[in-house]
Amino acid sequence: MVEAPAADDHRRLEAGLDRLQTRAPARRSPVRRALATALPPVVFVVLLVVAWQAAVVLLDLSPDVLPSPAAVAGAVGAAWASGTLPAAVATSVGRAFVGYALALVVGTALGLLLAEVRPIRRAVGPVVSGLMVLPSVAWVPAATLWFGLSDALVTFVVLMGGVPSIALGLVAGVDQVPPQLRRVGRVLGAGRFRQAIDIVFPAALPGYLAGISQGWAFSWRGVLAAEIIAVGGSLGTGVGALLQQSREVTDLAGVLGAILVILAIGIAVELALLAPVQRRVLRGRGLAPGGAS
Repeated sequence: MVEAPAADDHRRLEAGLDRLQTRAPARRSPVRRALATALPPVVFVVLLVVAWQAAVVLLDLSPDVLPSPAAVAGAVGAAWASGTLPAAVATSVGRAFVGYALALVVGTALGLLLAEVRPIRRAVGPVVSGLMVLPSVAWVPAATLWFGLSDALVTFVVLMGGVPSIALGLVAGVDQVPPQLRRVGRVLGAGRFRQAIDIVFPAALPGYLAGISQGWAFSWRGVLAAEIIAVGGSLGTGVGALLQQSREVTDLAGVLGAILVILAIGIAVELALLAPVQRRVLRGRGLAPGGAS
């Protein structure tokens, strides 16, 4: 058993060495940091909308081919005012968060197991890699037969999409851990479990965080894929079902509006929740690009 003070000293020493190899960044005010982060995508979106409107006007496109930005915004506003869109957003986001939380637990445990137990990695690793490239939508028909039209169907599809990317991200992070750290752990008397928890896992955080971010993308896609294909039962109406309903009545403005809402939710979660956590962790270890920002 390694003594807790020794482990703390080692973590502080590791973080200090990382900081010594990183150039100290220039300090910026919170307002300037917010502007530097938000302004480029806002400008790009504005230019995109201008180009969209120009294409509709200059090419004289009918609403059946490409509705104007105003028509799409009107469809989104009408769905929001009727209460349909807020309920659908709450349903889909709730499912995504529940499934993603489960995927984090399962994916982290699986990743540590694959990274630390070589026989299991040789046997199970290729299967997990194969699952990662399998589209989540492929699981929907089978999950419908196994779980019926229920939330369990969506959760299963989310797990099959999120777990492999989280596990493989952690495995990639562990593979990049310098072997000297493991030797230090052995010298200090740490067993294999303590090495995995106190040394390997913290050192693998950059790769793990990348896997977590990718896992959210796969989880969100899984929710939408399940909602688009599976309709009825106790599933209710999520954003994916709303998209499908607009397609069935050939409401192209509604279809594009639902797509934009799906895109906005995915980006908002990434920028508001995952990216700040990733920056904070990397900055704490002196691994933020160009130093802390």
